[in-house]
Amino acid sequence: MEGTETHLGDLLLGGFTMLGASLILVLLFRRFGIGAVLGYLIAGILIGPQGLGLIREGANILEFSEIGIILLLFLVGLELAPSRLMRLRQAIFGLGMGQVILCGLALFLLILATTNFSVGAALAIGLPLALSSTAQVLPMLRSSGRLNTPAGEKAFSILLFQDLSIIPLLTIVAVLSRAPADEGALPGWQVAVFGILAIGGLILAGKYLLQPVLALVGKVAERELFIVAGLVVVFGSAALMEIIGLSPALGAFIAGVMLANSPYRHELEADIDPFRSLLLGLFFLAVGMMLDIAIIAENTAFVFSAAIALVVVKIVIITGLGKLFGMATRPALVMGMLLSQGGEFGFVLFGAAEKGLLIEPQASSLFSAVITISMATTPLLMLIVNRFNVTGPAGDEDLDDVKNANPASVIVVGHGRFGQTVAQMLSGANVPVTMIDNKPHQIGVSRKHGRKVFYGDGTRVDLLRGAGADKCSAIVFCMEGAKLKAETLEFIGMNFPHLKLYVRAYDRIHLLEVKKAGIAGAKRDVFESAIHLARQTLTGLDIDDTLIDDVEREYRKLDCDRLEVQRTAGDVFAGRHLAFGVTETDKDEE
Repeated sequence: MEGTETHLGDLLLGGFTMLGASLILVLLFRRFGIGAVLGYLIAGILIGPQGLGLIREGANILEFSEIGIILLLFLVGLELAPSRLMRLRQAIFGLGMGQVILCGLALFLLILATTNFSVGAALAIGLPLALSSTAQVLPMLRSSGRLNTPAGEKAFSILLFQDLSIIPLLTIVAVLSRAPADEGALPGWQVAVFGILAIGGLILAGKYLLQPVLALVGKVAERELFIVAGLVVVFGSAALMEIIGLSPALGAFIAGVMLANSPYRHELEADIDPFRSLLLGLFFLAVGMMLDIAIIAENTAFVFSAAIALVVVKIVIITGLGKLFGMATRPALVMGMLLSQGGEFGFVLFGAAEKGLLIEPQASSLFSAVITISMATTPLLMLIVNRFNVTGPAGDEDLDDVKNANPASVIVVGHGRFGQTVAQMLSGANVPVTMIDNKPHQIGVSRKHGRKVFYGDGTRVDLLRGAGADKCSAIVFCMEGAKLKAETLEFIGMNFPHLKLYVRAYDRIHLLEVKKAGIAGAKRDVFESAIHLARQTLTGLDIDDTLIDDVEREYRKLDCDRLEVQRTAGDVFAGRHLAFGVTETDKDEE
């Protein structure tokens, strides 16, 4: 019992030390605009065996915290809905692939030319350095509201392809490995076959098993169950890939893609993200603990010159690729500066190369330090961008984060021609309104007309919560088209049960769809304008006003009755007899 208590005490003290050091350093670095990643790394250096020696289990912590990378790739998969993949396919597989290949080859040749590393070692170092820090760049894009702008999407596309390229890069390192083969390991062809079968099985499970399970969890309406369900999906998929000898990160990514079109995607993302953030922070903390400070101190000039060379090479290549893919010079330069650092997966790939006997532990520490220092340059480069307005007029519109919105009674989602009318009428009645749109161009146009519109996806629960939905009275969805589904509305209603939801419906079919969610009200896009135009036409034909009023009243009643019949029958063709202009033959057929 005493030994158990001692072990628990050590565990609690270690947790307090790691979290306390992280809290202080990350707060300090955030305060000066440098970013959290560097704060975690420096905290790890300070409390690790090379620093104050407060924590000595860096290797074990690093292994455990790699779960954070698995969760990160799951969240990346959630972003990769097939429709978005198709829209960004040129940027992902053109710009992204070009960046990884060109930067990887350039850095490989530079290392080969300036050091005594072998070809295999230079590849195992140069290719990982081509990757950028998803954990550092994505929060920058989100906080600035530029993630879905044209330049932001190109940067995201590069990051996405880099994340996808981790599996091939790990395979390259495995092929180059000099370590003796595991006697119990399966032959490569069997691993490939099992991998294909596992991927197919995961896709089928996502379509026919996970979606119904998540729908059941949604009906229970307990957030804790969503957290459990999300973690079961991630760990199950990752474990399957680990068992057959493939990267667990691949399994997590496929699990994310399986759920990319799920109406519960946003809630899964909101529930998993805190675990991802904490474990990634722990990962960077462990990397800091594992850095060999003595080796770095002996090679200070090399580490800093290599970091500068890395940043310069990537800025030049990424800027050139951006211009090649149609970007203006200044936004392309900003993208190059934003993606110029080394990435967190470089640490993983260096570890794999070390296990494969391609590089010595000292080399792994040296180039891990290079990545760390390159990460420190990114916030400084972004400060230069902001200080000297490098983006200039050629950049994207300045977009405001909805978290900066003043308290309001109503949130209006979508500020096109429909949403503008709704928002102005509410404002005319002195009702405080927060307006959200996901189109940067529309936000820019609205700003020119003196209206404050915030940027974001107004169907996301986390964004609505940040916009103050907990304290609002209603949300009015005024987006174009029929993309808003009943499942999404039900989920929003489940998270904000006090809110009244009103919806702009695209057509009759969409109206029937959204009414399934039990919303407070909905109106078809052109219903009222069509009635008014019909009245004008009848007036122009000298029809008596009393008859026009009677026709309108009867039409509205018949339309309402027909909607109820269609809703009950679940058939848009039901109730055809409840319409003007239907022949007796049509009525008989029905």
